[in-house]
Formats: sequence, structure tokens, C-alpha cells
Amino acid sequence: MVAKLSTKVLNICIASICKSKQLGKAENVLIDGIRLGVLPDIVTYNTLIDAYCRFVSFDAGYAVLYRMNEAGINPDVISYNSLISAAARKCLLSKSLNLFDEMLQRGIHPDVWSYNILMNCLFKLGKPDEANRIFMDIVLGEYSPSPATYNVMINGLCKNGYVNNALALFRNLQRHGFIPQILTYNALINGLCKSRRMGAARKILKEFGELGYEPNAITYTTVMKCCFQCGKFEEGLEILHEMRSKGFTFDGFAYCTVIAALIKTGRIQEANEIIEQMQSNGIEPDLVSYNTLINLYCRQGKLDDALKLLDEIEKEGLECDKYTHTIIIHGLCMAGNFVGAQQHLNYMNTLGFGFNLVAVNCMLDGLGKAGHMDHAMKLFEAMEVKDSFTYTILVHNLCRAGRFLSASKILVSCLKCGFKILRATQRAVIDGLISIGYTNEVRKLKSKIRIARVLH
Repeated sequence: MVAKLSTKVLNICIASICKSKQLGKAENVLIDGIRLGVLPDIVTYNTLIDAYCRFVSFDAGYAVLYRMNEAGINPDVISYNSLISAAARKCLLSKSLNLFDEMLQRGIHPDVWSYNILMNCLFKLGKPDEANRIFMDIVLGEYSPSPATYNVMINGLCKNGYVNNALALFRNLQRHGFIPQILTYNALINGLCKSRRMGAARKILKEFGELGYEPNAITYTTVMKCCFQCGKFEEGLEILHEMRSKGFTFDGFAYCTVIAALIKTGRIQEANEIIEQMQSNGIEPDLVSYNTLINLYCRQGKLDDALKLLDEIEKEGLECDKYTHTIIIHGLCMAGNFVGAQQHLNYMNTLGFGFNLVAVNCMLDGLGKAGHMDHAMKLFEAMEVKDSFTYTILVHNLCRAGRFLSASKILVSCLKCGFKILRATQRAVIDGLISIGYTNEVRKLKSKIRIARVLH
């Protein structure tokens, strides 16, 4: 009885230390326990397998199996589930399958969690058909699917673009008495929102409430974000008010979703009010929050305030990403400070970000809109990497400047490279050439556009 109790205490200590990622100390506790005559059991080693897989590497976790063999302890299904899960997190499908085979060879029978983990891995790798076969093996076999099994299936189908199949499975399960969890509804609502099926998402959300469930902040934020992405800003704000009325506490992500949507629609005053609410509620900004605030200040022309936030980000121990610097460069261009934008672009290079095409495109657009077309042309010619946005920006701004022949040449070179330019921009070039009487150029350009469409 004392030995069992001592081993239990040993396991509690090791689990607690492993959670704090101090695996060296956990090993010392294990050694001290053995010296005192307290022998580890299967729970001890399973705890170490899980910790090494999570905080060191899959190989380090797998190495614990050898130590178990030396100690005369046979691994169980939990040991292998931890290893299969670790391999799945790294999308190492071959290792997951090998571990499955190894488990069977040892005479260890997989449980429903083993299959759930494998299904999740297959969905992550974009293999929904194989995941579905495993699901059918569970349903038709001796195992009883758990709610987690259905959640994995519905979430995986949604993320792989099979939203109709996920919805059909969901309805079929309901007819057979399955009671969905909040995770099930969230997965389905998220999938419907990503496929821009706003009506269906709102219907599921309504059904969710009618069944007596209480949607959580994630559910509401998902639907709200979808409303904003679909341009239904009033509906999105209605969701926001509903969240408030139900007393949900906003996190930084929800606040940023609302602020970004308001900025895009030019509702700067309302965006400022939301920022004040976020600050008054004591929400600690993350990098996404800071990027949203910097974007707001740049759009308001408050570049000094935006640059101050860069210092604040460093003080908080966060690291600016490419998007942060791109927002600053775009703000400087909007303010007509192209020297400052170029300097900041050079500063990005010193930080090791490399070539930032989005930021350079911002500069190109800013120069064009400010009427500095010669400068814009020089920048374009110096760019080693270009995309369809690069060409579209330059062609559009050349048309605005009335330089239709130059726009035509850039358009043709774009089509030769296999890039696409918006038809509205192509139309602007053609109409511009017609307006200055270059009908032969129009005929040649139309012919080249037709050929490009055939080739690409």
C-alpha cells in the first residue's frame, strides 16, 4: 500500500514538473525515487513520453519506449496514442501508420482515440477520402464512435472544403440521436462561414440557441468575422451587440475583428470607440491588435503615434512581423513621405526579412497616385520580383497619368509573363488608346490579349 501510494506521489510530482517544461528536473525526481525504492510504473513513463513529444521531439518521446523495456514495463495503448498524436502534429503520416502497425504487432489493441488521432492527421494532410475510410471502419467495426470522433470528422470535412458533406453528416447524426457539443457547432459554423454561406451559418447559430445551448465567444466571433468579410457590416455589428447583451468578454481577436472592419468602411470614429473599450477592459494587445491599431493611426495620418507603437511592441517583448512594417511603409507613402518609406524598407532588410513584395507594391502605388510616374517606373524596372498586383498597379497609374502607350507596353509584358490584369484595367488602356487616336495599337493590343488568354 505504501509503495503504491509512493508511486502515485512520484507520478504527481513528475507530471507537475513536466507541465512546467522542466524535463531535466523530472528525470532527477525519477532517479531519486528509484534510489529510495519507489519504482516507476506505466503512468510514469506515459507522462514522460507525452512531455518529451510535446516539448522536445518525437524521437525523444519514442526513446522512452526503450527505457520502458529495460525496466520490464510494457507500453500500452496510451503510450502509443501519445506517440501517434506527436507524429500527427508534425504531419508525419508514415510514422503514424508505422506506429499503428507496431502497436498491433505488440498485441496492443488500438482504441477509438487511436483512430481519432489518425483521422485528424489525414485531414491535416489533405487526405479526406482516407480519413473517411477510417471513420467507416470505426462505425462498422467493434468500436463505438465518441463525440470527439464526430467532431474530428465534421471539422476535417469543413477544413478540406467538403462543407456540404459535413452538414449532411451532422444532420444524419442528429436523426440517429447524436447530441452535438459546442465544439461540433463551432466547427460547422466556422466551415460554413469560410465558404461564405452566411445564411446557413446564421441558421445553425439560431438552431444552437433554440436547443438550449449557449454559444460561446468563439461562435459569435466566427459569425461576426464572416459578416464583415461578406460586406454585411450591419449584421456583424448586430452580432457584436448580441455578444455584449449576453455579457461575453471580448478577447483581443474579437476586438481586432471589429476594429479592422470599421477601418475598412471608413468608420474611424466608431473604431476609436472600440479601441477605448478594449483599453478600458484591460485587454493586453497582442501583435494582431498592435497591427490593427497601427493601421488605424496610419489611415488617420497619425504616423508619430503609429511609430510609437513600434517601441511599445518591443517593450512588451513582441517581435514585429512583415505585416507590421508593411503597414508603416504604406502609411508613409499615404503621407507622401517616400524617402521615409524607402528608409523603412531598407531597415526591414537589415532585420533579415528579405524582399517584401507587398511593401514595394505599396510604394509603387503611392508614387503613382502622387503623380511621380518616372520614379515609379524606375522602381518597377529595379524590382527583381513582380506579381500581377505589381503590373496592375503600374498600368492603372499610367492610365491615370494619361500615358496610355507606356501602359499598353507594360500590359503586354505582363501578359507574356503569364500574369493576369483585371479586365477593367485592360479596358482602361484600350479606351485610353482610342481617346488619343491610336487605333492600330488598339487592334494589336486586343490580338495579344486574345493570344494570352489561349496560352494561359
